[in-house]
Amino acid sequence: MTIILSPQAQKELFEEADKTRQNNDPDDELDFTWKHPQALGEGHLRRVELRQNLVLEIESYQRHDNLIIQGIDRPHSLEFWFMLSGQWRGNSIWAVNETKVGQYGFCSTGMAVKGENEFSQGRQLFVGVHLQPELLQSFIGNSSGELPKALQHLVREPEQPLYFRSNLITPMMQYKVQDILHCPYQGMIKRIYLESKVLELLTLLLMEEAGIQIESRTPKPLKSGTLERILYARDLLLQRLDNPPSTAELARLVKLNEYTLKRGFVKVFGKPLFAYLHDYRLEQARQLLETGEMKVSEVAQKIGFASRNYFAAAFRKKFGINPKQYLMQRKYFF
Repeated sequence: MTIILSPQAQKELFEEADKTRQNNDPDDELDFTWKHPQALGEGHLRRVELRQNLVLEIESYQRHDNLIIQGIDRPHSLEFWFMLSGQWRGNSIWAVNETKVGQYGFCSTGMAVKGENEFSQGRQLFVGVHLQPELLQSFIGNSSGELPKALQHLVREPEQPLYFRSNLITPMMQYKVQDILHCPYQGMIKRIYLESKVLELLTLLLMEEAGIQIESRTPKPLKSGTLERILYARDLLLQRLDNPPSTAELARLVKLNEYTLKRGFVKVFGKPLFAYLHDYRLEQARQLLETGEMKVSEVAQKIGFASRNYFAAAFRKKFGINPKQYLMQRKYFF
């Protein structure tokens, strides 16, 4: 069985669960635990506000059923998480992303657009961290105030698509996560200890992220047969505009590893997979509006935009005009 929660149903359910909030540490007013809504399963969410721009969350659930949470357009903070049990899959107009047990996820700032978050039935143990760009910038040791070039893609404008990457949790990361789960301290010492572990995890992720970005900028020839597989991946992506495969699924279908697929796609087409898909969708939308045979809402749905408002904003950003205005101009012209 699968439970689907609309934004309104989600709000009501978790408002009820919020009544169960309890302080987790008598010496720390910013450390709370909430019970999981009983209609969905058993377990709890623990949230520790380590500082203004840094929040630690630990979710431990036993879900009775598969769960789909329908989202809304919202600004997104920097976030990383470690999936120790369970599985998450996010579907949006930007991309299909997922993390499975034994993987971490790393997500930039930007716009989290209306979509669906799917959680698997059964046990889920999840350690996540939310942080604002100001925290990263506080570590910059020069007057420029700019992040290193290899990390600048992590901080995006509110209307920009999110950058997401997942990978296997390394043994060193696993040790730090376990330290967090089994923190032996209370009060101020606990907060210092937890923040130190969170920053160590952030350090490991940023080192890996910077290495990947630097390597991706180093030109390397594609191996024999890889170009054909990249072109095939592009064709598969465009065949499913309304429900595109995730990067992992696409890599499996074309028989490439994810890194080779992503690096090769940028090399061949000059932009990442889902940035290419986004631009293609908007160009298709423009061509459909040219015919004057479809409403704006019909065009948005046909090319895979779940949110008409977001489609209008994306269209205006690319072409300098609202889709409705564009449609009316073409009708008047012809």
